Amino acid sequence: MDIVWLVAGLVLILAGANALTDGASAIAKRMGISELVVGLTVVAFGTSTPELVISVVSAINGNSQLAIGNVVGSNIMNILVIIGVTAMVRPITVTRSVMSLEIPMVILSSAVLLVLGNSGSIDGGGVNEVSRVSGIFLLIFFLLFMRYTFASAKQPDLSPAAPAEARTESAPMPMWKSAIYVVLGLAALVWGGDRFVDGASGIAAGLGVSEAVIGLTIVAVGTSLPELATSVVAATKGRAGLAVGNVIGSNIFNVLMVLGVSATIKPLPFDSIGNFDLLTLLTASILFYLFGWLFKDRTITRIEGALLTSIYIAYVAILLIRL
Repeated sequence: MDIVWLVAGLVLILAGANALTDGASAIAKRMGISELVVGLTVVAFGTSTPELVISVVSAINGNSQLAIGNVVGSNIMNILVIIGVTAMVRPITVTRSVMSLEIPMVILSSAVLLVLGNSGSIDGGGVNEVSRVSGIFLLIFFLLFMRYTFASAKQPDLSPAAPAEARTESAPMPMWKSAIYVVLGLAALVWGGDRFVDGASGIAAGLGVSEAVIGLTIVAVGTSLPELATSVVAATKGRAGLAVGNVIGSNIFNVLMVLGVSATIKPLPFDSIGNFDLLTLLTASILFYLFGWLFKDRTITRIEGALLTSIYIAYVAILLIRL
């Protein structure tokens, strides 16, 4: 049954990603909101719902390693695999504002996570954890980021124009139909992600893999599949802003909102989630920024995408070797 749920979850995730991308793009056109903003908010929130549910439930049940590992692992995969694979499908060109504002926010959130992961050592012999106070501050910063995002919602979309084949549609679908697509897409993504995680976790548990590794790999991959499917589908349709905004919004959402809510419910000690994992996330975030400028201005090329994906494979291999 675990294998059945694994396959069924993947099918639902792919179908949901396609519906969500079409619906969100149509809404953006109807309301005059840039696809980047839609990706940073509606799509990012929707595709990060599995992380929120799993981390909150894990926090309530006292499974802190699963709660934190899920966020750290998902963010690592979001950058290295989702940006990597999406760039290999179609090189990603991003706007100057994204390079100067949104991606630095991803780097900052990763740096904050590294500091929290060493908070006990910084304090002098305390516990490395995301405390309730830290959780509240994360939520405050999340609200400030949302305030900035919505303030720029009505600015014109400066994302590179979609290729001709992606602009053949005469007019966006009706608002009611777009809303149905978004709702059904999100529902399929969330339920499909849940089914995939259940199946994958059952298989991993049967193999005797630790909770921390399950959180960093199996659960992280499962909960990141909605982002992967959504970004790849968006890229193939020429929606660069939606693809990039989805990853950026999801990473910021995971650290500030998911960990913020989870830690406010119950403090989250890092335990075996250590500096190797946190530094990998910070390094991936910095590479995300640097690759936007190297070789081809503000474009993440196929070669750079392949390099990012290779780094993730090496990261997982090291985790498995250290078991």
